Amino acid sequence: MIVVIDYGMGNLGSIANMIKKVGHKSIITSDLDEIKKATKLILPGVGSFDNGMKNLQERGMIEVLNQKVLVEKIPILGICLGMQLMTKTSEEGNLAGLGWVDAETKKFVSDTLKIPHMGWNIIKHQKSSQLFDELESEKRFYFVHSYCVSCNHQEDILTTTNYTHDFVSSFEKENIIGVQFHPEKSHKFGMSIIRNFAEKY
Repeated sequence: MIVVIDYGMGNLGSIANMIKKVGHKSIITSDLDEIKKATKLILPGVGSFDNGMKNLQERGMIEVLNQKVLVEKIPILGICLGMQLMTKTSEEGNLAGLGWVDAETKKFVSDTLKIPHMGWNIIKHQKSSQLFDELESEKRFYFVHSYCVSCNHQEDILTTTNYTHDFVSSFEKENIIGVQFHPEKSHKFGMSIIRNFAEKY
């Protein structure tokens, strides 16, 4: 069962709708017992880093998620803020992140380009992954973010994207996957990502 985690941060319905479009079922829930039963997890998110971590903490989710992700090793997909929460820290706030990936979340700085980075952009592969199976050679995804992830280990980086500089647009470490873009807003490209996550992990 795919569980979309509801911790009060994001448009969960559009993710569930895309899962349904590609022929799979999911539930949106904040119920810890339902999360414990999940075979796959999606951690979405729109908003600030500290608010995200605070909401996970207040709902008692961190211990349950650590058990599912680090001990049981079930696949988890972090989207946008969800990806950033998987890192150790963020320049956006003061709270520690989940720390599942050795990475930090940093603010975009630019004198010439608008921040946030908003709109369609391409990704460049740094390693192969089932997540991008059967997609066309030039893959375009929809981004909306003012902060980006910086990984400390090259082997964790799945794709990069250029905006002010090359940043990590997705990472994959064992069962832990994060994407900075929004699959649910990325039409056929995003549908392929969700289908591959549902069927190949």
